Amino acid sequence: MAVIHFTSNLRRHVDCPSVTVAGATVRDVLDEAFAANDRLRTYVLDDQGHVRRHMRILVDGVAIKDLEKQSDAVRPSSEVWVMQALSGG
Repeated sequence: MAVIHFTSNLRRHVDCPSVTVAGATVRDVLDEAFAANDRLRTYVLDDQGHVRRHMRILVDGVAIKDLEKQSDAVRPSSEVWVMQALSGG
């Protein structure tokens, strides 16, 4: 099963420890992680179910391409990282 990690920057705002979940797509594993944490869902996804502009999701070190449906593939051995996109000047 895939492991989803949430960066410490995100954990400052929402209680979200790393979890091991099953699923074939990013959306599948996110839904599993969100099942017990609806506040986390609203922080990561907007009201349309799309990844929020200030969030980034990586699967095995590669940023996902489908921010709307999160259809990118996840393998059972994958590591998924959910983080806030940081910017500065």
